Amino acid sequence: MIDKRTCRPLLLAAALTRAGQAVLRAAPPGGRARWERSNHAGRAVGLYAGPAVTVGAGIAAARVHPAAGAAVLAAGACGAYDDVAGDHRRGFRAHLRALRHGEITSGAVKLFGISAAGLAAGAVLKERPADKLLAGIVIAGSAHLVNLLDVRPGRAAGAVLALGAPGLVREGPGARLAAGAMGAAAAVLPDDVGERVMLGDTGAHALGAALGAAVVAGNRRAGLLAHAVALVAAACCGDRVSALARTLPG
Repeated sequence: MIDKRTCRPLLLAAALTRAGQAVLRAAPPGGRARWERSNHAGRAVGLYAGPAVTVGAGIAAARVHPAAGAAVLAAGACGAYDDVAGDHRRGFRAHLRALRHGEITSGAVKLFGISAAGLAAGAVLKERPADKLLAGIVIAGSAHLVNLLDVRPGRAAGAVLALGAPGLVREGPGARLAAGAMGAAAAVLPDDVGERVMLGDTGAHALGAALGAAVVAGNRRAGLLAHAVALVAAACCGDRVSALARTLPG
């Protein structure tokens, strides 16, 4: 049974996300053309969902724990930079290779920015040094995982709903953080599946960080370690994870 305290962040995140998306669609800053991108099928879709999800999930998370909210907002901001200034290179190796040659890519900014935000949040959310490190890996790794899944309409938001659902049956801040992530994801899912909007790196990273914060708040060291190992493995096999997401029905 889900208690009322868990339902509140879900409803808050959903309401803020829907409202934010409506406002951006009605009056997009800089003009509508700046907010349009072509999706995998070549259709024009709006990037309104990304900032709306970041604000909705970020505020809902901040009401549970300020450090979690800050991590979500930071992850969304780093993703937004990549959406605006991103290049065609994919994968950590490509961005690190460019960095060795003195080129700071948007992917490198995202990698180090989200990692720093995750470690900072982990340092506040956990008490022991090892747990702080694992928490940072989980938050940053979750942000990266959801972005890897964002290769077709509805994949990333659907994954957040599926992965966050088990956390709702628990009690405490972990359940409320999971609820906030799910509320934001649920709010954009219909438009995402309908190919009217896309999450972009902004929304995918924000949702992932929110989900990671929920894992951190709801687990002790053994759980953190298991999640960290799984997320690092997913990052190392990023192309395979994305390829698998493309084959899923949606």
